Parts: sequence; structure tokens; C-alpha cells
Amino acid sequence: VQLQASGGGLVQAGGSLRLSCAASGRTFKSDAVGWFRQAPGKEREFVAAIWWSSGITLYEDSVKGRFTISRDNARNTVYLQMNSLKPEDTAVYYCADGGLLTTTPLYDYWGQGTQVTVSS
Repeated sequence: VQLQASGGGLVQAGGSLRLSCAASGRTFKSDAVGWFRQAPGKEREFVAAIWWSSGITLYEDSVKGRFTISRDNARNTVYLQMNSLKPEDTAVYYCADGGLLTTTPLYDYWGQGTQVTVSS
């Protein structure tokens, strides 16, 4: 199972990015898929998650109203639309896949991460 996270980049504050998480060797149909991020010198923290079958979502408080997690069944891909980006959103973003919808890093599979840098 491999998760491929992509879509990161450099953007100015107030801008937008869309991250993608695609799986190979596995389908998401009965899983939870989460996004986490880790800034330099900080612990990895939860950002958002979605339960694939129902579409139920969870968000970290600081991203509510700015970030949206969604899924594409046909592409077996999860997206994280990030709007109104702030410099404090700068981090490496990881997607993860598991059998439990949770804000903790108790996911079974992890992608390699994609860098998001927001300039002020």
C-alpha cells in the first residue's frame, strides 16, 4: 500500500492550495483518511479527516472554515482544499489511511508528505 500526497507549494498569505492523497494497492472504501502536518521543531498535528463511506469529517479548530476535506470515489483520492492560508499553516502535510476516524495519529498507512509554505 502506498499513499501519494501531492499539491504542496509556496503561496502567499491569503492564497489557496489543494492537496491530493491517492492510494495504490488499496481502496479507501471502508477507511478513514486523515491529513496531518508537522512544522519544523513541532510535533505532528491533526488537520482534518474523512470517513470514506459516510463522508463524515473532522477538523482541527484552527482550520475550520478555511480547509475542506473531500473524496473522489472514481479516483480513489482524498483532497484537502486549503483557503485563506496563513504563515502558521506552513508545514509538511501528510495523508494517512486507517480503520478508525480519529484526530490521533493512529492510522495504519502514511504518505511521504508534501511541503506547504505560506509567505507573509
